[in-house]
Amino acid sequence: MAKLNERLDRPIQPFKLLRRQDMIQRVIYDADVVREVGDYARTQGVREDVAFEKARDYAKEIVPSFSATAYFGIATRGARMVARWLFDVRVNYLDEAALAEIDKDATVVYVINHRSNFDYVLVTYLAAKQSALSYAVGEWARVWPMSSFIRATGAYFIRRRTPTPLYRRVLSSYVQRATEAGVSQAVFPEGGLSRNGVVGPPKLGILSYVVDGWRDGKGRDVVFVPVSLNYDRVVEDRVLIAAGRTGKQRFRRSIGEGIQFATRYTFRRMRGKVGRFGVAAVTFGRPMSIAEMAATAPDDLVQALGETLLERIRAVTPVTTAPLAMAAMFQLQAPVTKDELLAEMARLKSGFPKEVANEPDAEISFDRVLSVMVLRELLIEDEDKFTIADVDLAAYYANSLRPHLDQKALSVIPEPLVPEVTKS
Repeated sequence: MAKLNERLDRPIQPFKLLRRQDMIQRVIYDADVVREVGDYARTQGVREDVAFEKARDYAKEIVPSFSATAYFGIATRGARMVARWLFDVRVNYLDEAALAEIDKDATVVYVINHRSNFDYVLVTYLAAKQSALSYAVGEWARVWPMSSFIRATGAYFIRRRTPTPLYRRVLSSYVQRATEAGVSQAVFPEGGLSRNGVVGPPKLGILSYVVDGWRDGKGRDVVFVPVSLNYDRVVEDRVLIAAGRTGKQRFRRSIGEGIQFATRYTFRRMRGKVGRFGVAAVTFGRPMSIAEMAATAPDDLVQALGETLLERIRAVTPVTTAPLAMAAMFQLQAPVTKDELLAEMARLKSGFPKEVANEPDAEISFDRVLSVMVLRELLIEDEDKFTIADVDLAAYYANSLRPHLDQKALSVIPEPLVPEVTKS
């Protein structure tokens, strides 16, 4: 562990190395948790010892069991291998000087838009030199034996459906203690995967617990780093669009179907019939200190924090070929040749911030992505001209670039199901 900490920018905090049972005890004997246990016993009509055991069960469900071997020996290496095999990973912009200036004693929280389940893989790989990140993962990961490994990487499980006040208090206690101890964290403030490609409004639960852990400036500072992700292909795109149409939170795909897809893709990849999914691009925004935000004395610090972070994530959304091509197709509104499409893409790109549109070898990347879009029936090719075959899927990709498009360009892209965000 000592040798590992020498090469990490932010050493692993002793809090992560506590025995899991000791951490559970710290969480459930928190004064606020003890008070909530009493309230739970009265409202549910049970004895306090029964309510206390309920709190202990919640803590056992939430609290991770960090293993440096599992995280750095397996998870980060596996993430690097998978990310590089599936995608051409590119960091569009990273202000290394700004990251280096962050106080070494501060708690760093990476705040990330949620495009795909591969977000976890990508961020773990890219942040491997910084520190071990603690993720909040949903109920989908509570499947044995995957749950044991995920817990060993330092991730903590959260329930998103109908949590009780006692459960929320136990979860808050854990997050507060991790924040106070300086544990580096990764948070997806949207609370779930985007169903329409737009970065949605913030859900403030975890952020509010982090702010509580900051203790109104009495503890160490908390620094938020906005991280924006975008892909040429989101593997779950059609599943997410279908979920957006129905309004259901649960995806209509089984683990078996996922394994079948992965096996089929691997077999075809080994035979040279398919390649990578395209570019996976990442942009790191300007870090923001919670102390600086609090100095402006907003009436609601958590709400202001959530909105500001989401604005910064949207502002640095990276541009990749497939979303840019779809946005251009909507502008042209007619069967177009490859050269016409490339010209329109260049026109749109010229108005984007330079740090988000840093993609070399654009034409080479375009040829590769174009063939995949035709193969997936996103576009139809007829006599060297292209038209959109699936409007909903095309809009899903084009929507990811809405923060960079002007009102005229937005007017021809189908409206998302949530309020749009446009650039001023």
